[in-house]
Order: sequence, then structure tokens, then C-alpha cells
Amino acid sequence: MPIRRAKPVDSLYAELRDYDLVVTPDAPLASAINRRLDRPHFGTFATTPRRLAAGRRERAEDRLAFLEAVERTDRDWKAVAHAVGNVLQCWEHRGRLDAVLDYDAYVDDATRDVVEVMRSLRTTSKRLTEYAVDGGRSVAVVGADQLTALERSVLPETCDRVDPFTDEAFDHPPFHVFESATDIVGALLDAVTAENAEHVAVVLDRGSRYSSLVESAFEAAGVPFYGGPGFADDPHHRAFVRLLRLGFRGAETTVGDAAPVLTRLGVDAPLADRERRLDAVDRPELEWLRRFRAGIEERTFAEGLDAYATEAGVELPRFDEELRRLGLADEPVTSEAVDRLAYYLQTYEVPVDRENEGVLLADAKSSAYVDRPVVFHLGMDEAWTHSAPKRPWVDTEAQFDRYVGRFQRLLQSGDRQYYLVRDAAGGEPVTPCLYFSELLDDEYERFSDLESVAHRRRPRSAGTGFDRSPLDVESQSVDTVSQSALNGYLNSPRDYLFGRLLDQPDRERFVEGNLFHDFAEFAVSHPDLVSEAPTEDLVDAMLAETEGFVAPADATLRRRTYRIGLELIAKYLAENEPASDDFLTATSGWGTNFFAEHFDEPVDSPLTERWFEDEALGVKGKIDLVRSPTALLDYKSGSKKRASQVVGGAAVDPPADAPNFQAALYLTYYRTVRPDERLEFTFFHFLEPMDDVIAGDADIDDALTTVTYHPVAFDEYVGSREAYERLLDGYTDCRETFDDLGYAAYEDVVTPLSFPETTDKGELRASAFAERFTAAVDARTSPDVDAEKGADQAIRCLLYTSL
Repeated sequence: MPIRRAKPVDSLYAELRDYDLVVTPDAPLASAINRRLDRPHFGTFATTPRRLAAGRRERAEDRLAFLEAVERTDRDWKAVAHAVGNVLQCWEHRGRLDAVLDYDAYVDDATRDVVEVMRSLRTTSKRLTEYAVDGGRSVAVVGADQLTALERSVLPETCDRVDPFTDEAFDHPPFHVFESATDIVGALLDAVTAENAEHVAVVLDRGSRYSSLVESAFEAAGVPFYGGPGFADDPHHRAFVRLLRLGFRGAETTVGDAAPVLTRLGVDAPLADRERRLDAVDRPELEWLRRFRAGIEERTFAEGLDAYATEAGVELPRFDEELRRLGLADEPVTSEAVDRLAYYLQTYEVPVDRENEGVLLADAKSSAYVDRPVVFHLGMDEAWTHSAPKRPWVDTEAQFDRYVGRFQRLLQSGDRQYYLVRDAAGGEPVTPCLYFSELLDDEYERFSDLESVAHRRRPRSAGTGFDRSPLDVESQSVDTVSQSALNGYLNSPRDYLFGRLLDQPDRERFVEGNLFHDFAEFAVSHPDLVSEAPTEDLVDAMLAETEGFVAPADATLRRRTYRIGLELIAKYLAENEPASDDFLTATSGWGTNFFAEHFDEPVDSPLTERWFEDEALGVKGKIDLVRSPTALLDYKSGSKKRASQVVGGAAVDPPADAPNFQAALYLTYYRTVRPDERLEFTFFHFLEPMDDVIAGDADIDDALTTVTYHPVAFDEYVGSREAYERLLDGYTDCRETFDDLGYAAYEDVVTPLSFPETTDKGELRASAFAERFTAAVDARTSPDVDAEKGADQAIRCLLYTSL
């Protein structure tokens, strides 16, 4: 069905002005009609059934019922909240308080208790049950199908029903498609100012990122707004709950975990310490937080709130009041009680006093009409779709029709509507709100399939945003890149640039990795000292250095890991003593070495920590170990990768999902040092055999991954004996076929052929090379072998070799 055109409020009022009472399904529409009232009128003119029964100030009955139930019973708070929701919802759809008791599957002790508690409460639903409109008044009902059974119960037997829609279709405005949520908010800021704020409404999903983006953007631009952050969104309220949770997180709590609380307290926690344990960072500005955590169970909630407010320099009387309403103020702080408090704040909207001035922020799921001249609809994606109540007392089809009706009216709110949407997010199409499929005849999968206008990112106008001050700094050109920088740049240029601008915290894996590298460097320079030193002493030194990252409970496991890592590195170096070479000069010592300081001995081997930088190639890096004149080695504490994975990670056309150019970049440089020689680059994953070490059957070779550089073109390599020998070490049919063929015939077959420049197995199999190669091999081998299958296996083997 098409979108039905909603009647303008002025024409709707003209149709309703002679009635004594007008009932509408939502308060904003009633208020809009009342603002058009142009004659004296005694009492209420337009209102909702709930306001009619309960008066102008309607209270949130779900929260009221919850507070009464937890005060009168000892039931679990979640069970009470669940029961309150079921009771009220069933009451809404069936018209009776105890209707939920008709459904055995939803009846338990908590539900019975809630029903009894609510019998004595003057909730809005109870007032609706008792109220009836005076039959002597003329009554009009706008959108009667939008009312629930309980709301319809207040209507007199005789009343006129007024359709809020005309028989015409609404020709909706085009969707304005932007590249990101940030661009949408930027466009909104270009249109909204403090001067026109009173004429603008913004409809969005309150739980989406649009909400926080719009609120922060309006605050920064000085644009007043209301309908935004609630009680639980207050920064100090959130920080206090976080503070309470920190008290029960244990010794593994990091400075980063505490950072939001520290920010509210005016403490700037050093970025380098963010991943260190809070208890292990010796900084005076963290002392108050440590004391609070240590004594948290000795405080009541009120005492904890008072301590936080004093330290933060704020007053939080509203939070204190809410703690007393919940009966928590004088209760000792426990982990379970903190969980209950957090659950309450997440579940119920605590009323807050706010100035109703400026831009109106309306929630897409709770609003059906917005009375502002200009209305911006943001997002309009599947997050705007309601989750239909899956309860037996709900008529799902009728409820869905109510949602669609509300959505149609919301789309037409205002004299001018602007639909600001994204077409894709995270590389995937953004799905429009489900209700569009009921209202639009067009076939679509995304917003751009509908009538739309695309907007590309453009520079923002000057005058807003962050303050700028010129810096007397000369720009520097980048002449060389490291393998890690190249990996990061190819994966995400934006993240690479941010990484150059922003400092990063010290991380456990980096600190540990540096310690293992320092040990390997020191062991090459001083093998005798290493062999004589007790391993446990070295492990103790490493644990002391990483104490800030390691929880006490993990120390035993970490000790075992460090011991095995040190022993495997020492064993490898003892069995594979590096060979020096005349062309190498000592370049160690350009950085610090933990074990050199520990032993008070220098590291000066020309074979370790070899820094290189080649502007002609544009590359730089640090070679962990020159194992021999033609073999390089790099220590890795992570999981082992196969040689094919290493080479595949260095692919450039197309690039790998997680690129890693280390082996390729280092070999590219080293072949300029050792031209026309076969070179090897080996990754030593020294923790890979840890399980085997524990089992007593470790083999260091299982921790090595070697990539070989051949100083020949691949076509030349394909015809070499080495390539031929590789085929003889392959699959059964491949081995039998080429053993039958012989090297001389193999060389004759491949010499005139050119191997395709592809890494796709399907393309290679379909190539002219594969066709000619298979035919030639088949013609020169005996019928006793499966030459076609053997040739196919050979093609795959050569392809993997080329990767």
C-alpha cells in the first residue's frame, strides 16, 4: 500500500473544532491541536486517554510499580522488572490488571506479588480502568485503531471516529544519502543554528550513534536542544557506577579500565600506562582511586556517592535521592547490589528536570508526530523497526498495523521533511526500516535504489569545530618506510596516519616481545654468561619488568612461558651458532637492552639488531639476527605461519586481507647487499613448541618458517632441477608422472612456455600454459601413469611455489 497522506493539523482542527472532547493516540498531536484552539473552551479539549484519566502530569507507571514491588517484597529485581512488564503489557491489551494470570506459562510467585502490589497503586492504567468519559459530551476520536484495548475502554458508546489520513498518497521527499553518520550530522549542523533551533525537530533512534553524535555536535556549536540525555546518561552518574564496578574487578584492573572515572575526577592518566594494572602503577594522582577500591565494602552507597562527589567537586542530590528510593543509600556496597543498581538505571528512565527549549530530539520508536515546521529524520534504518511483543495476549497483526500507522504519520511530521540516511556501513548495504516494505511499491535493497540524492564529503565551513593555532613546525617528507608501517598503511591509510599522530599505550605483548629480543641479542654477544646464569633468575627479572601487566593469579603461567621461551632461544643459538662475516660492522647498541643492564655488560655483536635504511628502495628496518652471510632470522612470540601464508601475506595484486611485508621487504634490501645469491629469511616462533616442551618431545625445527629468495626469474626457476625435484616430492600422481617423464624431458617441455602472472588457481588451470603443459607431459609419459592428474597437481605445486 502507498503512504497515506496525513491531514495537516490545521485541517484536522477545522474538522474537530466543534467537539467538546478530542481523543488522540499520542500527546504531541493533542498538544498541536490544542495550540490551534481559537475559541473559549472549558476544560480539556484534545488529549490522550491516559492524560484524560490521570491528569496532565502522567507518571511512568512501570518504574513506580517496580519501586513499590522491590520495597514490599524480597524478590529478585530482574524477576520483578520482568513481571511488571508482563502485567502492564497484558493489562494494556486485555483491559484487566489480573489478565496475565490467565496465562499459566507467565505466572510465577513474582508475577502474583506484582499483581497484588499494583492493586493498591494509583497507576495510570488503574485510572484508565476506572475512568469513563461523560456520555453527555460530544467526543471525537482521532486514529481509533491506534488505541489499545485499555485506552478504548474510556470512550463512550457514542463517539465519532476521525481518520487522521486522507484518501491521497503522500509523495515522500527524496532520501539524502551520505557516506557516514558523521557527514549526516555535519549536514544537520549546516542547517541548524541557535537562532532557528525552536523551529527544528530531529527524529532518530535514541539508542543509535546518531543520538550521541547529534548531542555532542549541538553542544559544541552552542545549539540548544532538549529530549536528549537522561538521568543515566549524566557523565557523573555514569562515572559513579563505573567507580563502584571498579571496586570488584580485582587485581587485573588496568589504568585504561579506570580512565573514564579518572577523567571525571580531573586526572589525566598517562597514555603509556593505560594497559598496566592500576595497582602496579606508582603515581600519586591514582592514590585516591586505589584507596576507594581497597575500602569499598566498608562504605554504604551514600558514603561512596559523597566521597566521589567531594573528590570530583560536584553535588549529586538527585542520585542520592534515587538511592534512597531504592533502599540502597544506607546499604553496604556489594557486587550484587551494584549490579542491581546498574540494572535499574539501564531498565527505567528516571525523570529529570530539563528546559524545553531549542531543537526537539524525538525518539523514532516512541514518537508518532512532531509539531515543528522543519523535521530531520536521521538514519531511518532497521533500528527504527519495533520488536513486536511476542506474548499470547498481543494481537501481532493489529500491533504491526499500529506501528505502520505511527510510522506513516511520523514520516510526514513538519511542513518540510528531510530524510538523511546512509547507503552502506562497514562495506554492507544499510537496510531501510522494515515499514517501508509495507508502504512502498518499489523494489529495493538499499536507500539508493529509491528516489535519492547522493551527497559526497565536502569541506566544512569555517567558524565551527576545534580551535586552531598555527605551529611553527616544518613538514618532513617520508623517504623510507618500515615493514610495520607499510603493513598498516596498506591495511588502512587512515589508521596509519592516526598512528603517526597519536601516542600508543605500552602493551604487554610488546613489552614481553622486547624482553625476549633483548635476551636473544645479549645471548649472541655473551653466550657464556647466559649459559651460566640460572634461568629462574632471568625469569624473575622479566616478571618484575612486566609486573604492571600480569595479574598475580597469572604469574605462575607467565613464569613457565618465560622460562620455556628463554630456554628455546638459548638452545637454538647454541645449536645454530651465527657465523660472522667481514662486511658486517657493529651496529648494535643503538638502543637499550634490558639484559645488558641486568648483567652490566655491553651488547656489540655485528650480527644482531642490524639497522638498515635504503632511500633508493624506500625501506628501513631492523634485522634481529644475521645467522649466516645469506640467511636472516627474526624472532616471533606469536603463532607460527606456513611459508605459503608468509608469501601470500606479501601479495600486492590483490593485497592480502592482513598484509605482512616483513620477509619480502627485508629480502628486497638484503639482495642489494648479497646480489645474485640465494637468500633465506627465517621466522623463529620460539613459543610455538611450548606444549611439546611440556610433553618432553619438542623439536625446534617445528618452530621455524623459512622463505627462500631465488635470484632468477620464475620462468627460469620453473625449468630448473630444483623445481623438478620439488615435483618429485609432491602428491602421488605428480611424483609418478614426473619420475616417468625425467628431468631432461621436463626441461624441454617447460623451456618454451611462460608461466602466467596470476595467483588464482582457476585462472591458471584455464590458461594456455596449463593446456600446452598437460598435452606435452601426456605425450611424453607412459600409459601407466595418470599424466593429466599428475600435470594438474604439478601446476598447483608451481603456483604455491610462486606465492
